[in-house]
Amino acid sequence: MRFAVVTIFPEIIEVYLKHGILGKAIKNGIIDVEVFNLRDFTEDRHKTVDDYPFGGGPGMVMKAQPFFKFYDFYIERFGKPYIVLTSPQGTVFDNKKAQELSQKEDVVFLCGRYEGIDERVMDIVDEELSIGDFVLSGGELAALVMMDATARFIKGVVEEESVKRESFMNDLLDHPVYTRPRNVRGKKVPEILLSGDHEKIEIWRRKESLKKTMLKRPDLFMKKENFDRFDKLALIELFKELTENAR
Repeated sequence: MRFAVVTIFPEIIEVYLKHGILGKAIKNGIIDVEVFNLRDFTEDRHKTVDDYPFGGGPGMVMKAQPFFKFYDFYIERFGKPYIVLTSPQGTVFDNKKAQELSQKEDVVFLCGRYEGIDERVMDIVDEELSIGDFVLSGGELAALVMMDATARFIKGVVEEESVKRESFMNDLLDHPVYTRPRNVRGKKVPEILLSGDHEKIEIWRRKESLKKTMLKRPDLFMKKENFDRFDKLALIELFKELTENAR
């Protein structure tokens, strides 16, 4: 899969791509990421990417021409990509959207700055995506968040079993996890995790996952439609615990 990021601060993206799962996936040839400096697609000697807004008002607006010039260049080189504009006005990015983007062959992220981008750029945008109802200084951080989350669904980037167990995969938050030593300041690892009984461990994990989701994100729990055998066994155990505690 190919990713591209268009920004006036390429170094923000490039430093992140040297580390973590994205860095490893790039090194292993699983994904390709190219960062483009929007200033390279300007037409004046000052490499101007912004100008005053028509009608007046505070701040500056990013010019349309550099984005269109990049678009023409990219299509001629690679063909038509799927273009995402990082924007607080967009649909909120989530796990489902990350899965959808991972099915694309070529995704380009356009990173805005200042007071926004000339509205005419929307002619080349396939989708506006946001990472939440707040405003950032620019779209670079949002693009990195989306790219990182999307890459996890590409085969070979992360172990398949790890992806299956991550939060939100089954409309549930992840269960608590522990590592050595067994006792830290009097707080011990739950005995069930040391039992070696894989079925009981799975039921415990599912029970804790259900409990955490119901308490912290009931909206996610309400969306869950399919309950498998372990979910049902976990709910039975949870109900038993609640009944015993109520006595």
